[in-house]
Amino acid sequence: MSPVPRITATPDEIQAALQAADIPVLQMVLLHLTGERRWIEPPFTPVRDASQFADESGGLPPLVQDVVREAAFEAITAWHAGELEIKPLPTEDLFAEMMSVCMGERVPREYVPMMLEEMGLKARDPEWTVPAATVAARGFEVLIIGAGVSGICLGAKLQAAGVKYTILEKNGALGGTWHENKYPECGCDVPNHFYSFSTRPNTEWTGYYSKADEIEAYLRDSAEAFGVVPQIRFNTEVQGARWDEEKLHWEVTVKRADGVQETLTTPVLVSATGQLNRPSVPKIEGLDSFAGPAFHTARWPRDLDLTNQRVAVIGTGASAMQMVRTTAEKASHLSIFQRSPQWAVPSDTYHRMVSDEKRWLFRYVPFYLGWYRFTLAWRFGDHLLRTLERDEEWPHPERSVNSRNDRHRERLTAYLKAELADRPDLIEKSLPDYPPYAKRILIDNEWFKTLKRDNVDLVTTAIARVTPNGVETTDGVMHPADVLVLATGFEAMRLLWPMDIRGVGGQSLHEVWGDEDASAYLGLTVPGFPNFFTLYGPNTNLAHGGSIILIAECQARYVMGALAGMLKDDIAAIECKPEAFAAYNARLDAAHAKLVWTSPVVNNWYRNKAGRVVSVMPWRLVDYWQETLAPQWDQFEQIRRAG
Repeated sequence: MSPVPRITATPDEIQAALQAADIPVLQMVLLHLTGERRWIEPPFTPVRDASQFADESGGLPPLVQDVVREAAFEAITAWHAGELEIKPLPTEDLFAEMMSVCMGERVPREYVPMMLEEMGLKARDPEWTVPAATVAARGFEVLIIGAGVSGICLGAKLQAAGVKYTILEKNGALGGTWHENKYPECGCDVPNHFYSFSTRPNTEWTGYYSKADEIEAYLRDSAEAFGVVPQIRFNTEVQGARWDEEKLHWEVTVKRADGVQETLTTPVLVSATGQLNRPSVPKIEGLDSFAGPAFHTARWPRDLDLTNQRVAVIGTGASAMQMVRTTAEKASHLSIFQRSPQWAVPSDTYHRMVSDEKRWLFRYVPFYLGWYRFTLAWRFGDHLLRTLERDEEWPHPERSVNSRNDRHRERLTAYLKAELADRPDLIEKSLPDYPPYAKRILIDNEWFKTLKRDNVDLVTTAIARVTPNGVETTDGVMHPADVLVLATGFEAMRLLWPMDIRGVGGQSLHEVWGDEDASAYLGLTVPGFPNFFTLYGPNTNLAHGGSIILIAECQARYVMGALAGMLKDDIAAIECKPEAFAAYNARLDAAHAKLVWTSPVVNNWYRNKAGRVVSVMPWRLVDYWQETLAPQWDQFEQIRRAG
């Protein structure tokens, strides 16, 4: 647990903070501070709340809430005065019971170890026991491509272990996608108290869903705190890498900011470039002929002023959902070109700011932030996956995949119709005809309200061509525009493109994968490419919910385990066995076949042209956490130096 400072707080400060507290979280705090089981027994048992952000009351009567607050006031006051010591951590059995009571529903016991880590109550990483002298004597080092979330995460662990490493970053600053994407209202659709490192929780988030600038600042501050920044080479783009079978190292070709090529060598190469780092630009006739500013959302000009401009936005995915509201407020006219509608969930917390009182709780109440983080990890994680499994007996596969998924559809449909009640024309255009979650689910950023503005048109006719002065649709209608925005997503299928990675025998990774069929054992390693790991690799994105930072921490822990094993046993290189690779991916494909995003009634960016899911994982978070606890050495060929 991150240390909580003891302070001199006035009774009024504590009382004010407690009025903003989540009662179920306070009950868990009380059990930690007092050791009394009564806080998880009737009448103090919260009611299950299916909302994304549960009501702070826990569904408990006001008088019961008052009892909890009064007891919390006494315990917190005594702790800050040094009159109360924190009790030993509960047993895992009791902890499992606490989790279930806190959520008002059963949380399986198998989640306890992972959640203890998420809450900062247990170290996620095993102790690094390789002596520094051994690391130095072997000349061991690691080269990481990318200074986004995954690169920073692995860099922090290497830094703590005393292993030499360098991070190569093509941009002039760290942060990855949060540095590159700065379109209006760009932000994360995972609550930021969960979307943060378990080793460095942030008590100071200003909103419940943070925007890109604040996330970038958090990553920058974290990298500085971890000691990672001095090891980053900025403005250095990797062009390719080749495995030398005699010297058992990688030769990596990079281009510096001055355009000069340089070759670096490293025994271990790690890609941390992610899946959503190369914009996808559609092939539209005349696109290059547009006379005004034309750009992808990931390349939004920092000095662009849309005031009184006619703007055309192609695409209605996540980036459009976020940026359209602000764009419509400034533009004289906005034309939105939609290929298919998206399901959007309501959230009364999306624009809500974190109060001073709630931040006080995060800063100064032991265990509060950890338990609050747990509630998010459960609600925005595996809690949802079970509702997305395809029921082969379900009679309406065209609209949903099971009865619970159908209830999602009914709720989302009712919300959409209520938002557009006075615009039946927009209901017809906006209501999806495929199951919820078959495509990425979005959070409504006043999308439906924006569509009803007088200066907004939702165009569902296909685009024929772009002209110098606008966009022409196949019905012959010209839609004038001064600015053209491509909200068309990323090259999610073309992982590591355009880098040329060549392994044993000079085989190209792109040739092994094909144009859009990347696959890896655990999403991390590929046969024929020794000592090469792909953080945030194939099938490690999240579609059912969760934080990619959790996945990054699991993968970094796995890589560190592999490095420790290599150093301890003097292994020069490891290479995933083909049979392990094949068995894992067969299991993965079979799991995907049972889930909503392989529904035949819809296409999505998760699947390639052949229908295989390439980008997202079918596993529960706890399953992937378990599989990446440590390398299974029987899944790898081990290569030792001659002599």
